[in-house]
Amino acid sequence: MKTKLNSAPGFTLVEILIVVAIIGLLASIAVPNYVKARDNSQQNACINNLRQIDGAAQSWALETKKTSGDQYTLSMIKPYIKLDNQNRIPPCPAGGTYNDNAAQYISNAPICSIQGHALP
Repeated sequence: MKTKLNSAPGFTLVEILIVVAIIGLLASIAVPNYVKARDNSQQNACINNLRQIDGAAQSWALETKKTSGDQYTLSMIKPYIKLDNQNRIPPCPAGGTYNDNAAQYISNAPICSIQGHALP
């Protein structure tokens, strides 16, 4: 004799709600860590760009016999920097600027407009 099952195969509403709650909990943990990791990588990339700009300024100063009190602009040291595909100085990945219009002193480290993006 065969017995008839009364329930249809599938998941109950409670089981689905538990799975959704677990996924939401994991997402709430993962998203802040992702944002922090992205910010840290942008800051590190910006600092590396600042190192490249500072090295180019120092090379330019040595080659043109400038002293530490002399000023330079980014357009002056552009030949000493590895440019991106569009033939421009690599920008800050977080959207900051590197004081293109203002003259910098050779003795001072280049700066980014975003707080925390600075050479140590």
